[in-house]
Amino acid sequence: MDAPNARGERGTLLVVQTDRALRRELEAMFAEFDVLCSDASEQALALVRRAAPDVVLFDLGPAREPALATKELELLRQILALAPNTKIIAMTEPDARELAVQAASLGAADFYHKPIVAGVLSIVVRRAFRIRELEEENWRLREQTGAMALEGIIGASDAMRSLCHAIVKVAPTSATALLLGESGTGKELLARALHRLSGRTHQPFVAINCAAIPDTLLESELFGYEKGAFTGASGNKQGLIEVAHKGILFLDELGEMDVMVQPKLLKVLEDNRFRRLGDVRERVADIQIVAATNRNLMQSVREMRFREDLYFRISTFHLRIPPLRERREDIPLIARSLLQNLTKDLARGELELSPAAEEVLKSYPWPGNIRELRNVLERIALTCDTRVIEVHDLNLASRPGATPLQGQNDPTLTLVELEKQHITRVLGEEAGRVAQAAARLGIPRSTLYQKIKVYGIGSETQQ
Repeated sequence: MDAPNARGERGTLLVVQTDRALRRELEAMFAEFDVLCSDASEQALALVRRAAPDVVLFDLGPAREPALATKELELLRQILALAPNTKIIAMTEPDARELAVQAASLGAADFYHKPIVAGVLSIVVRRAFRIRELEEENWRLREQTGAMALEGIIGASDAMRSLCHAIVKVAPTSATALLLGESGTGKELLARALHRLSGRTHQPFVAINCAAIPDTLLESELFGYEKGAFTGASGNKQGLIEVAHKGILFLDELGEMDVMVQPKLLKVLEDNRFRRLGDVRERVADIQIVAATNRNLMQSVREMRFREDLYFRISTFHLRIPPLRERREDIPLIARSLLQNLTKDLARGELELSPAAEEVLKSYPWPGNIRELRNVLERIALTCDTRVIEVHDLNLASRPGATPLQGQNDPTLTLVELEKQHITRVLGEEAGRVAQAAARLGIPRSTLYQKIKVYGIGSETQQ
């Protein structure tokens, strides 16, 4: 009888076994599945790429051949890197229990000690298929309900549903992902969701903001250093790449990374190797990189401020996070969630928005996105004396982004035209001073420079 998986298809079993006779025996034993066979070689990786097996039965061989065992453990790690959701059963000789422990530490789901007893091995393999099937069914139900297991990410709009669906698809892979979005849209929140849904969920998530660290320090923060590497290096220090080993390294504001550091990051991406400052020894780092930026990186490539080879290597997947003004129907949902958390943190009574207040929140353009919305609600939570928040409590009319979404003078203007008008007005009021204008708009200077360039706003007076 065939054994269908959650998609209604026969499950796929990959048998990695050097002994050809034993391969044939295992193939016959599990005939109800689609069985693929390989020895412990590159062929196994090719089969994983092509067929994405549900379960891999991997014979690690005897413990008395440590060199061979090391090679096969590395192959097991590569299989998991290619297909993190695949269930690997490590099969070993009775005297190789330590080998099974090492396999489990790499991510093997189960192990089996030979000799082969058909009934017992059958239970182990079918249990792995059942776990895989339940995981798939769980994901399918989450997609249908929109839950997506994306804790903290709120939104019922089509744009957010599409983004969540993309995250669910991307997360199980080990490919690099580039999150694109304006300041305050929640890029780190999305990166943490990718981590939770990935095969590295129990490994470190390490975040670094490339714009918040001076260029002279960013390299040592990422790669670490040896004692005496430079003045003040009084001891050895691990870099964040080492700290993130086997996990995910989140590079926020990647577009701000110094061009001198970029080639070294590219080397890590290409062969998982790096050197600490002042060290001649290469180290290995098994990391997945998720990056984020509010810059147009292709424009930075054209301006020779970002390496083209790094751009193409870092952007296997592009995930664009829409700003709040593009998903206004989500604003009341996000506001209610933020209020709930704020009242809990501040140990005060429950707060709720009046219908009129919700409409005003939806009509405001939110140049600072979710970060700005949280700041507004935090002020209200600290100062509001009533349980129901009214329009006058929001005080949005006095904020720098208070231009309504529908133009007062020309209701036919698009959002892009309104934004350009507003930025031009604020820059004029600040005599072209970008730093002051960015502060009023609630966005970083880099974002404002990008918008000035995109909109073609005159820059002769910018300082």
